Amino acid sequence: MSLGGIAIAIGAMVDAAVVMIENAHKHIEAWRHAHPDTQLKGEEHWRVIGEAAAQVGPALFFSLLIITMSFVPVFTLEAQEGRMFAPLAFTKSYAMAAAAGLAVTLIPVLMGYLIRGRIPDERSNPINRGLMALYQPLLARVLAFPKTVLAVALLILLVTVYPATHIAGEFLPPLDEGDLLYMPSALPGISAGKVAELLQQTDRLIKTVPEVASVFGKAGRAETATDPAPLEMFETTIQFKPPSQWRAGMTPDKLVQELDRIVRVPGLTNVWVPPIRNRIDMLATGIKTPVGVKVSGPKLQEIDRIASEVERTVKNVPGVTSAFAERLTGGRYIDVNINRERADRYGLNIADVQGFVSSAIGGDNIGQTIEGLERFPISVRYPREIRDSVEKLRDLPVLTERGAQIRLGDVADIRISDGPPMLKSENARLSSWVYIDLHGRALSSVVRDMQQAVAREVRLPAGYSLSWSGQFEFLERATARLKIVVPATLVIIFVLLYLTFRRFSEAALIMATLPFALVGGFWLMFLLGYNMSIASAIGFIALGGVAAEIGVVMIIYLDQVVATRAAQGQLNDERNLVQAIIEGAALRVRPIAMTVAVIIAGLLPIMWGSGTGSEIMRRIAAPMVGGMITAPLLSMLVIPIAYLLIRRRRLRGMPLLSSLSLPHRGTT
Repeated sequence: MSLGGIAIAIGAMVDAAVVMIENAHKHIEAWRHAHPDTQLKGEEHWRVIGEAAAQVGPALFFSLLIITMSFVPVFTLEAQEGRMFAPLAFTKSYAMAAAAGLAVTLIPVLMGYLIRGRIPDERSNPINRGLMALYQPLLARVLAFPKTVLAVALLILLVTVYPATHIAGEFLPPLDEGDLLYMPSALPGISAGKVAELLQQTDRLIKTVPEVASVFGKAGRAETATDPAPLEMFETTIQFKPPSQWRAGMTPDKLVQELDRIVRVPGLTNVWVPPIRNRIDMLATGIKTPVGVKVSGPKLQEIDRIASEVERTVKNVPGVTSAFAERLTGGRYIDVNINRERADRYGLNIADVQGFVSSAIGGDNIGQTIEGLERFPISVRYPREIRDSVEKLRDLPVLTERGAQIRLGDVADIRISDGPPMLKSENARLSSWVYIDLHGRALSSVVRDMQQAVAREVRLPAGYSLSWSGQFEFLERATARLKIVVPATLVIIFVLLYLTFRRFSEAALIMATLPFALVGGFWLMFLLGYNMSIASAIGFIALGGVAAEIGVVMIIYLDQVVATRAAQGQLNDERNLVQAIIEGAALRVRPIAMTVAVIIAGLLPIMWGSGTGSEIMRRIAAPMVGGMITAPLLSMLVIPIAYLLIRRRRLRGMPLLSSLSLPHRGTT
């Protein structure tokens, strides 16, 4: 993530130096046109460099500060998403803060020392000359019909609503961790022998897939107090061979589909999850699947009914591959009810009988063995074949204090009773969980359909509640936080823009045109089939900051040319205003081209990258790559048009523009 922060910041970091150096070149070129027979050196050289730096320095500083502030929402993320993206946010913010400081301190000094010798004219570069030949006639054409072009831009923005609304949501994109965890659940009441048999059967079925290298299964609770897994929950770790040894066309998703098709055992509900992500989710919510439903209430029977109805309902929703509700009935318990009168007849009290049952069935430690530095208790109890039979438990011999030998059934009633296999409580309320595994559809769309189906078909009595948990809970929490923080950040950015321009209209212009810069990001995500996630949201946040910076510098160039022409008395009608806008916008062609090239060059390796974690980085880079196509068009076409409409108010009463002409030959 730290390297990702550098990657998405590299273009904006160098953009300040690009703009400042490019502006210095223009000033040197203008000075040489004004003094054709004089060499620029000494104090005059430093004066020209200083004027060029002072002209764009404040705006560059504030624009980089805006990019830095745009990442404030990322710092407000908490829990899993906060810990994951905090390194990226810190790295990018530190890099941009350093770039903002260096842009107004070190870079002007280095320009004074390094920009010397012959500086070629801007039009001598064939690439720049070609860009100017394309851009200036196009800009002149669109400025002739500003309202029409703005209407077309609004239409494009409205059309973008289609991909934006058809991009589903998820918490984080699925990660290919290399391994896979098979975590089915069986019905309660299953015996230990049957569990071992099913575990071996599923392991053999999994091993039939050619891409599987090894399989290791576990059932029940590990020897630790942090693993409360019941006996009916399996955990099978599947290790795959290197991808180079897979069959042609095989992908991780296809492997999961093939495994789910092969491993079909009656009584088992399949769940296929990445191991690391599963552990994180279970530690945070207790849910082992991407989505879970927690049913809470006062009575176990009603909770069990509701959970079963939820399971039956969500199974019919497209995208749900399996659903399993924990059973609150079906557990088998051996009840030993001691008959006080009969026990007293044999001279036994309650404690004597309970102690015998505890040691004979549960086991009793009679000593310990020492092996090196480790000590192990020695526990003695009756073998399993006796403990598994109620009849044999009744026939267990009990020795009284008088030396008489009786049966356990003579002093106690022993029978099997039904009950809940496990009791869970959350927020001081009894609860039952429904595990839902998803494949083939995005998280948000599936959960939305499941919520509608459950609300329509499941009846909730008073005192009972449903809560949707798992990764959906993370998504809801992060979305709720961003809905508060993003508007607050936009207000801060607007204040910074106002401090930069000292005019409300131009600050509002940049804020109003920011949605146009996001058009390319939405379309590229839609074409690539990506879902909206926290990673994609961070990519759009970074794109918005870069787009604001490009717009700030564009307006600075426009203001400079308009102010210069006004001071020279050349801003008398709308024709002069249009020519000033064309001249000022043309000054921004070369730095915009360089900025876009640098940013895309820094992001393309991320888009082409592979390996664990590349899925998240591609979701961050995709909005920026797509936005770098529309953001420059926004800066070079929409902003000049909006600027014309704002400035034209001050020219009311002057002659209207009848025809447009390009600037005279020799102007830039």
